[in-house]
Amino acid sequence: MQHPKLLASAFVFLAALTCAAQEQRQLPAPFSSTQQPAALPFQRIGAEDLIGLQIYDAPEFTRSIRVASDGTIRLPMLKDPIKVQGLFPNEVEALISDALQRDKIFVDPFVTVNVLEYKSRPISVNGSVKVPVIFQAIGTVTLLDAIARAGGLTELAGPEIVVTRPNGDSGEQSVQRIPAKALIAGADPQLNIKLIGGEEIRVPEVGKIVVWGNVNRSGVFPVLDAASMTVGTAIAQAQGLQRYYSHEAYIYRSDDQGVKHEIKVELNDILHRKSPDVALQARDILYVPDSPGRRLTATALDRLAGFATGAAGSLIYVAESPH
Repeated sequence: MQHPKLLASAFVFLAALTCAAQEQRQLPAPFSSTQQPAALPFQRIGAEDLIGLQIYDAPEFTRSIRVASDGTIRLPMLKDPIKVQGLFPNEVEALISDALQRDKIFVDPFVTVNVLEYKSRPISVNGSVKVPVIFQAIGTVTLLDAIARAGGLTELAGPEIVVTRPNGDSGEQSVQRIPAKALIAGADPQLNIKLIGGEEIRVPEVGKIVVWGNVNRSGVFPVLDAASMTVGTAIAQAQGLQRYYSHEAYIYRSDDQGVKHEIKVELNDILHRKSPDVALQARDILYVPDSPGRRLTATALDRLAGFATGAAGSLIYVAESPH
């Protein structure tokens, strides 16, 4: 017959083991080293995101799942897909737990969902930036952050940054124009808008003009300051006039319908300050003939207009012909 004190000690020991086992069952089993999710910010799940699923005490169900383009996931043990797009991970945990109970697979499952990779929030930055880039909006991302990811603006960046973003579920897009100088200078913190993904950031190049004819350096020149771009400054950019030139110059300008207009300019009067300088616009062609009776041909105008709007290629000599 066993001693009563030994029996009591054995009973206490077994009770302690039972309590420890029950406490241990309340903790979820960790992911394996190959499935441990990265420390990604807690945000809503979207299409193409990769999520990790873990069900405690059922390692055979631990897996990574890519959200389909329709925003759903499919689990082999469930009859119906589960809509997860727009939900937080803890909300997806509750949906999966309810589905497992509804299909009588588990009685009271402990489900853990983590986001392993975000792919539903692309932000693209292109145009006049040093390194065009597409990246995911993970955590807090601002417009300045996006410009920095693209290496900053180039020297030929235009005065505005164009941000196109989705406008809710309507399918339409909203367009916002941000002044580049004010944004970079931090003059107005509200210009540094927050990005949530789905935005396209485009930095148009500065406008260009063509100066051609009897100047020392014909070519395409950037309009770095639209307010001060005039016939006089354009002639200066072209390193001045050659010795013999016509006292009249011509501005060729296309309107919104693509119709070209010829504007006669009294060049000699402008240079001698007898007439006010004439403002130029981006895509203008300023032509200085060597005699009053010569004009650019229509073909030459079309070719030069292509360079004024940023067409690729080398500026080549364009023959003149009498008008």
